[in-house]
Amino acid sequence: MKILLVFAHPEPESLAASLRDVAIRELEAAGHEVKVSDLYAMRWRSEVDRSDFPLLAANDRLRVAQASGEAFEAQSLTEDVKAEQEKLLWADTLILQFPLWWYSMPAILKGWVDRVYAYGFAYGVGEHSDKHWGDRFGEGTFAGKRAMLIVTTGGWEEHYSPRGINGPIDDLLFPINHGILYYPGYDVLPSFVTYRVDKLDARGFKEISFALRERMRSLETVEPIPYRSQNAGDYFIPSLHLRPELEDPNTSGFRLHLRSEPREAAVERRRA
Repeated sequence: MKILLVFAHPEPESLAASLRDVAIRELEAAGHEVKVSDLYAMRWRSEVDRSDFPLLAANDRLRVAQASGEAFEAQSLTEDVKAEQEKLLWADTLILQFPLWWYSMPAILKGWVDRVYAYGFAYGVGEHSDKHWGDRFGEGTFAGKRAMLIVTTGGWEEHYSPRGINGPIDDLLFPINHGILYYPGYDVLPSFVTYRVDKLDARGFKEISFALRERMRSLETVEPIPYRSQNAGDYFIPSLHLRPELEDPNTSGFRLHLRSEPREAAVERRRA
């Protein structure tokens, strides 16, 4: 299997970097091929601006989605962006690894997504019809590939529990797992989260390393998060509202977008 690990932490001697190395060693020992995009070491430019689109005329208004689509079609995106796109097309599995800062990913990693996920490459593909609303949320460029997050955080696990003050970790990571990974088609695997990293001692690191190695060994077999496919019949087209018979109409929240039925049943319903 070919794996791209996109790493976002500014300290080469960090716990996150040590866990990255544990993961890479385990994957390579199993015979997988691994490429790493270390964004801080690459001095990745996070902001999107006019310099991303060399063909954009000086007097044209910058509409980022439109400009990225035109640049992708013309193969005029900057070389750093094209290199990352090639890695994504090469990889069977994408791993995003980052510390949880202010309830999200570091800006440099968000900027990687903003620049690399060009219109026409990662989104905006597919046709619209009365039963189909574009290739996204379960379909798209990366359909058939796998992706997951490796996350470190200073808070206690209890802080990120269903009744914890920070909210459930799965809810905090939903915009990334569902909105960045599942949107362009990845099968999204459960995240690997390490808590209280600033207090982790040698024994704790050994335990976490063992658990991470176990996760890397199961990368090809672990069941993905059962997100609902946009075009399988669960949502009205084009409103993209979940059909009321699938969940209590008075219920809201991210869990509504998790299937309660096997994937095979959803596929059969779509065919019908």
